[in-house]
Amino acid sequence: MLITTATHSLDPGLWVVNYADDLFHFACSRINDEDAARDLVQDTFLAALERIHQFEGRSSEKTWLTAILKNKIVDWYRKKSAGFLQNLAPGEYNDDFFEADGHWRTGHAPHSFDIESYDVAVSKELSAILQQCIQKLPALWFSVFTMKHIDEESTEVICKTLKVTASNLWVIMHRAKVNLRSCLQKNWN
Repeated sequence: MLITTATHSLDPGLWVVNYADDLFHFACSRINDEDAARDLVQDTFLAALERIHQFEGRSSEKTWLTAILKNKIVDWYRKKSAGFLQNLAPGEYNDDFFEADGHWRTGHAPHSFDIESYDVAVSKELSAILQQCIQKLPALWFSVFTMKHIDEESTEVICKTLKVTASNLWVIMHRAKVNLRSCLQKNWN
């Protein structure tokens, strides 16, 4: 079924064949839930069908669908994080890794990963372990870390989307990074 907008033709009948796999992998890399990723891709296609006449052709069909999916993912983050929000003011949390003066506690200082040069096999193995560690983060931490370091969203956008203050965001980011470091040290040879 070919649909023609004011300036472009779109073929929604081919969206699943042409774009579903890429959109699914994109969603999975950001939300850590395959069932939810499938739902988000389906929601993306439905939203695109509802707005098909708004497509202006300033991007490719795939880019347009990906932009819709990104908005769906942001909505998913917002909904998911609502159940996990805590008011974490700096200094109000117990940090097992640092002393009150900010120095590392004995036995918790980072260890070297002994990666002196680039090796494709080592890089792939480290990437796989890092992905596993990221997947283990609590939902809110995962959302914050993904939005900041994978989607490269600004602090303002993340705070607005997840309804957290900037100081809460940085506490969450700190905890996520410390948790990832610990996971990597435990699982990396």
